[in-house]
Amino acid sequence: MSDLPNDLAEEALSKLPVTSPRGFRSACRKCNTLSKYRSFTIKHRAQAKAATKEKLPAKMTTMSDLPSDLAEEVLSRLPVTSLRGFRAACKKWNTLSKDRSFTRKHLAQAKAAAAREFMVVMVMDSQVYLMGINLCKGVDETINRQGKLISLDDSNQVDISRVYHCDGLVLCIPKDCSRLVVWNPYWGQTLWFKPSSLRHKRHLYRYAVGYQNSKSCCSYKILRFVEVSSESIVEYEIYELNSNSWRVLDVTSDWHILFFAHGVTLKRNTYWFALEKYRERRSTVEIPDFLICFDFTKERFGPRLRLPFRSYDEDTVTLSSVREEQLAVLFQREDNLHLEIWVTTKIEPEVVSWSKLFLAVDMEPLTDFQFGVTGGSFFIDEEKKLAVVFDKDKDRDNIEVQTPRRNFAYIIGEDGYFRDVDLKETSVCAPPLGCLYVPSSVQIKQRGKRKKNLIVY
Repeated sequence: MSDLPNDLAEEALSKLPVTSPRGFRSACRKCNTLSKYRSFTIKHRAQAKAATKEKLPAKMTTMSDLPSDLAEEVLSRLPVTSLRGFRAACKKWNTLSKDRSFTRKHLAQAKAAAAREFMVVMVMDSQVYLMGINLCKGVDETINRQGKLISLDDSNQVDISRVYHCDGLVLCIPKDCSRLVVWNPYWGQTLWFKPSSLRHKRHLYRYAVGYQNSKSCCSYKILRFVEVSSESIVEYEIYELNSNSWRVLDVTSDWHILFFAHGVTLKRNTYWFALEKYRERRSTVEIPDFLICFDFTKERFGPRLRLPFRSYDEDTVTLSSVREEQLAVLFQREDNLHLEIWVTTKIEPEVVSWSKLFLAVDMEPLTDFQFGVTGGSFFIDEEKKLAVVFDKDKDRDNIEVQTPRRNFAYIIGEDGYFRDVDLKETSVCAPPLGCLYVPSSVQIKQRGKRKKNLIVY
């Protein structure tokens, strides 16, 4: 109840009989305060009077006894991270939360809320968090941890290194890579599966999640690949969730995706920043760079897609998504720290077009450091013309400190607007990594008995 707007909480509580206030006053501080408002008292007494005239059942003494339509209205206003608690409250609410009409209503509410505060999945200190981000220049921006991915069995807590998102599903890559897991935070469902093999160093493997869209159904797939030209290592394989099987793909390319590059899935396909192969043959540090897309329906990579800038060795180039509809690219030069963010107007596996520059900032007087080429996860708010970049504290005030000890969110805007938000001390050197999250009703097909389950609290 504490997550509900005051007007809706008042409407729900006023429907309870006179014998119930003591119970809901002790439920939370908000309920206790609300129950003492004069306006609530007047409404509650009027409801009780009407109930007496209608001779309603005297048994209605708890929140679970609310009429179905009002209970649906209450639950549909709750954030994704609160559903688990309400599903556990009573059998009626558990059944209601899984009803198709309620799911549509709740997801519509979540989409509307995303216009004010979007959600991201972040990996920090090898743990996975659902975070809400509300950027608003001139007032305190909010970056809130709304939930954490945990194991039901604390002895089997899993350390995660990376996450990838597609259509409400989150692919989590454990540090040891012995098993992979696909997770739907909305339903609390997970699917664990084993990679076909681990013949090379774990950190060299790259992953992506997408799906093949057909008239009959959506077939969700995982792409995994490793390619090291200097060692003649080339392996591409794909996993299908429906069939629980891996297949080898035959891929020959004249481009290279760096092992730390983080792909972004849009409209079921995944995009990466890529470089021309065999760059050592070139006499200049200028490297032809572009985007490459993997089409999960055709199961092949598309042609090179042009970028609106030219990067050089050691420059930072990072991808992000905008409302799961467009692609955003952050580009920062290593020599003068100039930062640009570009957004597409059209993005498809074989076609891309770019809007005018979204943001251009001279970062040298603001931070005097470059966002990491291996990190730099970022998100933008188009309407407010703000961006937030997640990275380590570079200890810019103490050049003698070589190991960053804190995670930070750096909020950047026009006209020199800048703020940094301390996210807490960290025990690992890896930067925060994340992706945009949009809840969906996609069900994960379960196979056999689950030995582990992951949930959000």
